Amino acid sequence: MSEKLTKDAIDLSTLSIPRLFGRYFLPTLLGMLSISAMTAIDGIFVGHAVGADGIAAINICVPIFMVVTGLGLMMGAGCSVVASIHMSQLKLKAARINVTQAWIFATMVIIAMIIPVMLFPSAIGRMLGSSDALLPLVREYMFGFMPGELFGVWEALLLFVVRLDGSPRLAMWCNVVSAIANIFLDWYMILYMGLGLFGAAIASSLSMAIGGIIAVWYMCFAARQLRPIRLKWSCRSLLYSIRNIGYQCTIVQ
Repeated sequence: MSEKLTKDAIDLSTLSIPRLFGRYFLPTLLGMLSISAMTAIDGIFVGHAVGADGIAAINICVPIFMVVTGLGLMMGAGCSVVASIHMSQLKLKAARINVTQAWIFATMVIIAMIIPVMLFPSAIGRMLGSSDALLPLVREYMFGFMPGELFGVWEALLLFVVRLDGSPRLAMWCNVVSAIANIFLDWYMILYMGLGLFGAAIASSLSMAIGGIIAVWYMCFAARQLRPIRLKWSCRSLLYSIRNIGYQCTIVQ
């Protein structure tokens, strides 16, 4: 399987810009459409099975989701831009270092977000504006979807790198498979199992886990150039890592 992925990978150094645009545009568009469709269908299931309170509880949790998604997109865009610059200069090791640093940093930040939400869901819910009536549903949803946010960040970040590595179709299928899995799991968890809003949260977490695991598998075992690399942990290396992360965060602004 990995040999086939390597064979089908796009060589960014040989194709013309119009052909590269065509190779990347449709897979990226279909991937984004599948994510949008997943969000809409998720809301339909919750609206019919749980009702207006369920939609309201999800909307209260949306700021957390947006921050997490923004983190993944920021680090993915930043590290892919920096890595592409290094690759154009034939500095492959520097490109791999930047990708690995972004991955580790995003993982540390999302874990630092998941822990307080899981430990203090009521306080976080009230801080986000939940009423006492909606607080049980908000807590229920947080417990279900927060663990999956780790995989969500990985997916959002790594799909930038997967595309840069020359595999936009795999990035597309990662999104499409996650969306299809989420639709099926919504039906199974919410309607068939009768788990209500907690089932919707679990369905979202599992679908994000599927997409994240596919992206991680590609990076570790099938990537053509941008596999993660072992980092040094000296004080000087840590300072360079902080500098690189800061550059990645600001380059996309």
